[in-house]
Amino acid sequence: MKRISQRDIARQLGVNVSTVSRALRGLDGVSPELKKQIEQLAEEGGYKPNPFAVSLRYDTTRTIGIVVPDVSFNHYAHIVKRIEAEARKAGYMSIITDSDDTIENELNCVELLMNMHVEGIIICPSQETTDFSLLLQLKQKKVPVVLFDRAPDVALSSVIINDAASARQATLSLLDSGARRIAFLGGSNQMKQTTDRKHGYLEALRERGIPIRTELVKCHHISFNSGLTDTMELLSLPEPPDAILATHGLLAVSALQAIGSRGLRIPDDIALIAYMSDWVSEMSHPRLSFVKQNLREIAAKAFKLLLDQMQGDDSVQRVVVNARLELRDSTK
Repeated sequence: MKRISQRDIARQLGVNVSTVSRALRGLDGVSPELKKQIEQLAEEGGYKPNPFAVSLRYDTTRTIGIVVPDVSFNHYAHIVKRIEAEARKAGYMSIITDSDDTIENELNCVELLMNMHVEGIIICPSQETTDFSLLLQLKQKKVPVVLFDRAPDVALSSVIINDAASARQATLSLLDSGARRIAFLGGSNQMKQTTDRKHGYLEALRERGIPIRTELVKCHHISFNSGLTDTMELLSLPEPPDAILATHGLLAVSALQAIGSRGLRIPDDIALIAYMSDWVSEMSHPRLSFVKQNLREIAAKAFKLLLDQMQGDDSVQRVVVNARLELRDSTK
């Protein structure tokens, strides 16, 4: 049933909407008798204030915007869920948008959120994003902005994991298990996340005196098809890899399929470590060794940075959340 509005109440009582508004807001200028009638009609009709009308009046919406590359992907879904919970505890609503991992949709998402007068934006940039001028302009206009997961070296607060250190640890673990031809399966080199994780991978090889083979490094678009093609090319090399470090869950799933299609056994023929969620690892066969990211902490710290900005903190902070290696059945 449609809820009654201030205009409906005013029409029934034959008074101005402004009179109804004053009565419902507890302001002076309305007789006690009329105020009682207005309140009674409001209660009977299930009246609720329109939050968007209130936001226009007071220039505050108590809403934040969230932009993610793919809201259906488990990694982002968990982070969004936790950000929304943190925001709710602080009295804010969340508007969640999905960029589909493209720069065009990302810009549309940001424009939509600004048109809805959100008080701040938490965003994981798309893998196509190289120009951050729009977000920097928003910051200059005192619109709070926080990046997470994929964050370049720009003057915006961000929350990331220890990308280089975690990739180094994962690569060293593969070397300790006997692997010598470790492939790196990553996203585009234009993403700092990719270059940082590749740096950790290369650092581990140098530490152990393992020659760097460029044909074992695949850094392309993050998608199932791209990961499948790259893994099939790796497995077709004269000297194929005996281990793979996959820096994204989607790339890990495509690597699993490619390895299975060649009749290879994990980890006997080839080992695999991935960046992914623990429950995805547990559902895989075999269970994948993975870099576990503290998604709750990432989300909580991202919202805290945004809240600080909304309360007047103009400092740029770069928060690093430590990830840890969890060994399962896909490594020796």
